[in-house]
Amino acid sequence: RIQILFEMALKGIKVIEMAGLAPSPFAGLLLADYGAEVIRVDQLKPILSTNILARGKKSISVNLKKTEGVDIVKKLVADADVIIEPFRPGVMEKLGLGPDTLQNINKRLVYARLSGYGQSGPLSQAAGHDINYVAMTGVLSKLGRAKEKPFPPINLLADFAGGSILCVMGIVMALFSRNTSGDIALHPHVN
Repeated sequence: RIQILFEMALKGIKVIEMAGLAPSPFAGLLLADYGAEVIRVDQLKPILSTNILARGKKSISVNLKKTEGVDIVKKLVADADVIIEPFRPGVMEKLGLGPDTLQNINKRLVYARLSGYGQSGPLSQAAGHDINYVAMTGVLSKLGRAKEKPFPPINLLADFAGGSILCVMGIVMALFSRNTSGDIALHPHVN
């Protein structure tokens, strides 16, 4: 029988995950798997009723179109270490939950943005999906057999490997920086 003799690396870290599509909940799942307390803020009608990416997380359903719902998120963030948001640029600001607002509430908050095409630029407002990213980068043309149409992967390449994992690395580096130097000027953005 093997006995585990170590604590989870992220024990004591509190993460608020704004519910979204694949990359955001997978990033939250990875953080939860390493011991973080992850609280997912769901819509009143969740995107998926049975979500395999919810493992190890707490969940709260909030109406972000109401002041009371926004206030609930602000209260959750007051003692959180991290917030992960998956929306297009400007959505959190319109809700009154942008980085400036939330970091005024909690100066130690790491605000991680996981958006398709970044916060600025010609595609920043476009919807992005794994298949778009692998096609635009040319990776899609390398998948499949020679002289046949490419075989599209599920969302493992761009969404999970390119988005979620890089987001988690950015979060962990920002937490490390915050905890060693006190500097939290790092706001991870993953495009």
